[in-house]
Amino acid sequence: MGDPGLMITQFKASLSFLTMTTSKQARTRSSGLSLLTLLASLSVASAKLASTGLSVTLNDVYYFVSPFSSGKVDTPRSLSKVPDVVGFKPVTVIQDRVSQKEVSALLTNWTTIDDVFQPAFAEAIFLAESKGGHRPRSPAVEERHIFPRSSSSIITMKNTKIPSGPYFLEVATGSLYPVYRLYEDFAGAFTEPLIPTPDGKFQPMSAKIPGAASLSVGVPSRLYFTKSAAKPLAGVRIGVKDIYRLAGVKGSNGNRAWYDLYPASSSTGPAIQRLIDAGAQIVGLQKTSQFANGESATADWVDFHAPFNPRGDGYQDPSSSSSGAGASVASYEWLDIAIGSDTGGSIRGPAGVQGLFGNRPSHGLVSLDNVMPLSPTLDTPGFLVRDPKLWDAAQAALYGKNYTSFADKKPKYPKKILTVGFPTSTTSPASKMLVDFANALAKFVNGNVTALDLNTAWAATKPAEAGNITLSQLLNTTYATLITKEQTPLVRDPFYKDYAAAHANRRPFVNPVPLRRWAYGDSLPVSALTAAYAAKSLFMTWFNTHILAPSSPSSDDATCSSALFLYVGAAAGQNPRNAYNGPPGVPFGFGTSRIISVFAEVPDSVFPLGDVAGVGGVSAITGVEERLPVASTCWRPRGGTLEGGEVLMRRGLVGEEEQ
Repeated sequence: MGDPGLMITQFKASLSFLTMTTSKQARTRSSGLSLLTLLASLSVASAKLASTGLSVTLNDVYYFVSPFSSGKVDTPRSLSKVPDVVGFKPVTVIQDRVSQKEVSALLTNWTTIDDVFQPAFAEAIFLAESKGGHRPRSPAVEERHIFPRSSSSIITMKNTKIPSGPYFLEVATGSLYPVYRLYEDFAGAFTEPLIPTPDGKFQPMSAKIPGAASLSVGVPSRLYFTKSAAKPLAGVRIGVKDIYRLAGVKGSNGNRAWYDLYPASSSTGPAIQRLIDAGAQIVGLQKTSQFANGESATADWVDFHAPFNPRGDGYQDPSSSSSGAGASVASYEWLDIAIGSDTGGSIRGPAGVQGLFGNRPSHGLVSLDNVMPLSPTLDTPGFLVRDPKLWDAAQAALYGKNYTSFADKKPKYPKKILTVGFPTSTTSPASKMLVDFANALAKFVNGNVTALDLNTAWAATKPAEAGNITLSQLLNTTYATLITKEQTPLVRDPFYKDYAAAHANRRPFVNPVPLRRWAYGDSLPVSALTAAYAAKSLFMTWFNTHILAPSSPSSDDATCSSALFLYVGAAAGQNPRNAYNGPPGVPFGFGTSRIISVFAEVPDSVFPLGDVAGVGGVSAITGVEERLPVASTCWRPRGGTLEGGEVLMRRGLVGEEEQ
C-alpha cells in the first residue's frame, strides 16, 4: 500500500488524548500513543522504534489509521478548518471522473454503501483533475456545500494511484493513510485481528475500543476496492479459521502453548492465497475448538472461551470446530464471509445452528498445505456465509477449475429427492418447515420425495467382499480411527517434542477432548488405520454406485446431479452452553446424516430455512420462548455442482413460520 513509514527527527512526548473540535462539531481524538510518522525501523542509540498505527475517534466513531501510506498528494497551505490530531486530518479522495457538481451525489451514495466513510471525512476532498487539466503551482481549492450544514474544501489532485475513499492526511508530508473502522468482537469469535502489510504479509492490529473482555476488529473501507473479472472478491471482508497459516502471523490451533511456542508463519497457504489473489480482505483469525476436534462450549473449552451463538437466547452452543467462523458471520453485518474447515461436520454444524449457508466440498479440491490437519483423508475447506451469491463467487475463487457455477445458467435439476432421517409428520413447527421445504423442492423439480433407509439398502446391494457385516459394524470406529491415528503423528507428536525441548522436558496443556481422542488412537494397532482406509473406500464405492451416482453426461452439461439427498441440518433444538457434560468420549458410531458425505467424499451444503420456537419450550436462560434456526442439508454426487437455484434461495416456499 506504499511506504511503511516516514523518518522523523523529533516528536512530542505528550501525545495522549489530544482533541480538536471544529465549529461543525466534527471531533477527532487520539486513543493511543503510537505515531504514524515513525519509520518501520528507526534506530536511535540501539533503540528500535516502530509505528503500529493510530487509533482515533471521528464523530464518536472509532477508527484505526494504518501505519502504511497509500501515497502522497500536494497539500494546500491551509486546511485550518479541518480538525486534526497530532498532525493528521480526515480527508476524502475521489478518483471518479465526476464534476464538482456531481460530488455531492457521489458522496451521499458512499454513505449508504460503505460503513467506514462518513460526512466528516468530506471537509477536505482531493478530487482527481479532469483529463487534460492544467496543474497549478499549488493545489487549487474551492469551497462547496457537499453535505448540509457543512462546507468542503475541494482540492485538485494529480495522483491517480490512490484509491477513492476516506483517509487520514499527514499534513507535514502529504502522505495519505487508509483507515479501518473498529468494531467490538462481542461474540468472542476472533483470536487475532489483522491488517495487511506492504510486503504481502499480515500483522496484528494494535487497537482496542470499549468492550467487555473482547477484541476489536478493524475493517477497511469498501471504497478502496473495485470488483473485476480478475478480482471477483475485491473488498470482501473475510475471517479465517485459526488453523490456516498466514505470512507474518502466529497461529494457535485453539491452544495457548502452541501460540507461544512457534514463531509467525513465513508464508500463506495456497487456499487462503487464492482468496487474497481474488481480492478478499483478511480481517483476522477466528477461534477453533482445540486442534479442530469437536468440543462442547464451556464443558470442553479450557484454553480459550467458546464463541457466542447469537441465535435465540444468545447462550446456545455455537457447534464446532469452525465455531468462530459461524458466530462471527451470524453476529456481524460488517463481516461478509468466513472460511472454515470440515472434517466431520465442523462447518455444517455451526452453519445449521446459527442460520447460515455452509458447505463441505468434494474432498481434494484445493491444497491444504499450511493448514493444521485433523485427518488429511477427510479434511476439506469451506465457507460460512449469509449471501448465496457471495458463496458462489467465493467457491469459484477457492476451488478454481474444480468448481462449476450455475449462477448464470439454468440447470436441469434431478427429479429424485432422497431423504434420510427427515421428518415425515408436521406435528412441530420445525418438522413442518422441513417437510414443506422437501415437498416444495420436489414440486419445483417435478419429482417425488423418497425416504431412504441406508441399512436396508446396504443389505440389499452391499459388495460381496463385505460378507455379512452391517453398515454400522463396518463404519463404527472408522471416523474415530482416522482422525486420531492421522493427527497424532502429524500434530501431537512433533508438538510435544518441540515443547519438551523448549521447556525442560515438560508437556504442554491440552484440552480434555483431544487428549481423550489421542489416547484412543494410541490404544489401536497400526493395522487399525489400514482397516479404516479399507472400510471408507468400500463404503465410498458402494454409495457412489448404488445410492448417489453421478449424473449421466448430457449434451449441454446442464444437469447438476442424478439426485438430491436431504437430511436435517438443524431443527430448532436447544443446547445451552451452561450445561456441564460428563467426561469427553470418542466419536464412535455411524450417523446417517452428516458423516455419510465425509466417507463418500461428496459435496454437502447447509441451506437455512428460517427459525421457529425452540424445541422444549421456554429458554432456561431467559425464561421466555425463543426462536432457533431450522436448516436442511443437501448432498449431491461427487463432481456434481449445485448453485442452489430459485427454490433453494426462496425462503417463502417453506411456510409461514420462517423469518
